[in-house]
Amino acid sequence: MSTLKQQIETLKKEKNAIILAHYYTLPEVQEVADFVGDSLGLARKAAETDADIILFAGVHFMAETAKILNPTKKVLVPDMSAGCSLADSCKAEKLAEYKAKHPGYKVLSYVNCSAAVKALSDLIVTSGNALKLVNQLLQDEKIIFVPDGNLGDYINRMTGREMILWDGACCVHDHYEVEQLEKMKAEHPNAIVVAHPECRREMLEKVDFIGSTAAMLNFISENDAREFIVVTESGILYEMQRRNPDKVFHTLYEGAPEHDCINMKKNNLENIYQALCDEAPELIMDEELRQKALVPIQRMLDLS
Repeated sequence: MSTLKQQIETLKKEKNAIILAHYYTLPEVQEVADFVGDSLGLARKAAETDADIILFAGVHFMAETAKILNPTKKVLVPDMSAGCSLADSCKAEKLAEYKAKHPGYKVLSYVNCSAAVKALSDLIVTSGNALKLVNQLLQDEKIIFVPDGNLGDYINRMTGREMILWDGACCVHDHYEVEQLEKMKAEHPNAIVVAHPECRREMLEKVDFIGSTAAMLNFISENDAREFIVVTESGILYEMQRRNPDKVFHTLYEGAPEHDCINMKKNNLENIYQALCDEAPELIMDEELRQKALVPIQRMLDLS
């Protein structure tokens, strides 16, 4: 273990701190994390931890979710500039205006949104539980889905719903091209293709399995195939390889970091160590906003 990793481990014990990391972070970050997961798994872990300090190695909205669920705990963010293009595509002021123009509609929000957007929502979903939760809603319920139009389109097709979709997208998944997938499939004809539902419809129509990062991991571990093409952020490969050392994985743009999430990669051992040392940057949230945002998140956790 490197000296820096040892120092992080020591600080975690001294300060009763827990490190939560998303699957899209760097491998060395995942190695020092106490829990690595997708948005749903991270939300659940944040809700149940007894640590005094939560260091969130992910992006800003994920740390907000941890703070919403843990108002008395100190939530640290190694780099406060680690945002999310998808969350940025739906501003709370714009959503409030849109809601006013659609009386009688419920707002169903993907967890990849700001606390202010969550506060305007009736229910939060993740890519891992969206289909299950939407199927629990009344069939005649009128719904606005924000912010990911691709995920909303997938949910509509899978559930027969006609939700109104916000025009937002993940800058990583939305830019994946079918032509590149076809090229990869030609190079690896025996590979099974798995993809995240944040991808565009034309991409999802070409794959063998669609699911959240956690669902993809489970599918691959249970599948007898030896080779996979993975249509999501390349950070997931670390966990896939760790769980399945005998299998081979390809990303759509192998060795091309410009196709990864630059915000997730802002988390590194150096700023994690410094954040634990300084107990900063700390995420501070207005209590009224926190309480409003908690309602749809808690509803999600209860229904899940």
